[in-house]
Amino acid sequence: MERPRRLRRTAAIRRLVSETRVHPAELVLPMFVKEGLSEPHPVASMPGVVQHSRESLRKAAVEAVEAGVGGIMLFGIPSQKDAGGTGGIDPGGILNVAIRDLASELGDSTVIMSDLCLDEFTDHGHCGVLRADGTVDNDATLVSYAEMAVAQATAGAHVLGLSGMMDGQVGAVRKALDSNGFQDVSLLAYAVKYASAFYGPFRDAVESSLEGDRRTYQQDSANVRESMREVRLDVAEGADIVLVKPALPYLDIVTRVHETVDVPVAAYQVSGEYAMVEAAAANGWLDRDRVILETLTSIKRAGAQIILTYWAVDAAHLLRA
Repeated sequence: MERPRRLRRTAAIRRLVSETRVHPAELVLPMFVKEGLSEPHPVASMPGVVQHSRESLRKAAVEAVEAGVGGIMLFGIPSQKDAGGTGGIDPGGILNVAIRDLASELGDSTVIMSDLCLDEFTDHGHCGVLRADGTVDNDATLVSYAEMAVAQATAGAHVLGLSGMMDGQVGAVRKALDSNGFQDVSLLAYAVKYASAFYGPFRDAVESSLEGDRRTYQQDSANVRESMREVRLDVAEGADIVLVKPALPYLDIVTRVHETVDVPVAAYQVSGEYAMVEAAAANGWLDRDRVILETLTSIKRAGAQIILTYWAVDAAHLLRA
């Protein structure tokens, strides 16, 4: 008679035979920095998450590195927006300034990632430049992405997170970087980004101006083959890492991507996933710490090598406990 339960008898034995391990170095902390703030401002729909000032961003980033977190993904919130999202391209814009701050503070001690998208900077909230009829002009947007990429690379970003879901964005950005001497800057392509209802708290955090939705360029949650085509295209165009977003509702997609490509796979545990657990834990319905580690383990088990999570620092401490 087989007795597999023998290998579950003590915590030490369970650790010894564990098939899936999450390490703090595999976690990336998304951080928000807002122009004009003198102190951190809480995000109401994401308890424990704040919009940072430049100074508090520096301090929190250092603490994340000291905790062992592997990287930081920066999002900027400008004081002024316009139709073209020019604040994302401006070297003096809040995101590019914050990249320089962290590059100066941290150097190569962590991986500094930056969000390469126009949505935080446009007054209409879309991820690209709009035509007169209100639709997104894909090719005009690629021109802006290329300029934004060079600005972020110049500021000191190690990895650019292409989250806008424009056709050809990876190839356009890779060409712009290579042409300007930034061959060593890596591209993290949001290759599978669904038009999800789980993004609501994030839009609060970046003070999104969006009215309507992004279904014409983000992917349909019912589709798999379409998503895999996007992944293959992004890798062919030069993506160094591909990302699936959201994470938990799409673990099957994470696995499919992991089995398909030979580049690292990332998954983004998004704001809605975070907010649900925090709300349930605040009501005493869930054991917060156990759920954090369980969800991260499930994402890793599905095939993600890198996980973007707002719990990165908390999880790093829990994993080292």
